[in-house]
Amino acid sequence: METNALHQFFILFAWFPLAAFLLLLLLVARFYQRFSGEQMYFWLYLIPLVAFGLVSVRHAGAQDGRWDLIASLVSVLAGLILLFLVVRLYRHMRAHGEEAES
Repeated sequence: METNALHQFFILFAWFPLAAFLLLLLLVARFYQRFSGEQMYFWLYLIPLVAFGLVSVRHAGAQDGRWDLIASLVSVLAGLILLFLVVRLYRHMRAHGEEAES
């Protein structure tokens, strides 16, 4: 197997565990929205999922392994969106837990 083909395989294969983790986060946010009645916008977790998939395909399609500005910017944007969503979910869950304790 050619080195470039192996590199492409590993890039694309690494997206699947990431996609499973993001889908798990989506399901947690959906469950929390149903349980608490607060709007959690769980469908927004699909944006980083698709964006990271596009970045993986773009990196795997690069023949010479050069740095790609567009893929890097999309990756940073997806990471920031994901960070915002996870922190928001954590804060809502933590605030609801503190209300239940008191």
